[in-house]
Amino acid sequence: MAKTKAATKRKLGPIGRLIRFVRQVVSELRQVVRPTREELWTYSRVVVVFVLIVMAFIFGVDWLTGKGVLALFG
Repeated sequence: MAKTKAATKRKLGPIGRLIRFVRQVVSELRQVVRPTREELWTYSRVVVVFVLIVMAFIFGVDWLTGKGVLALFG
């Protein structure tokens, strides 16, 4: 009976599985594309602007809700 790759992988011990995991992680990390300085600056500005917009929206909803509750229950 010839052993297949799947059968071999199932029979690996804990150390073998750990080594395979580390090799796969290193392989994936080699594929990572890092942004340039300009891209990183652009992405950072977009995130800050988006967070400010969300903060303003939540502040507005909170303020209106507070005013409404005070007007209703006064």
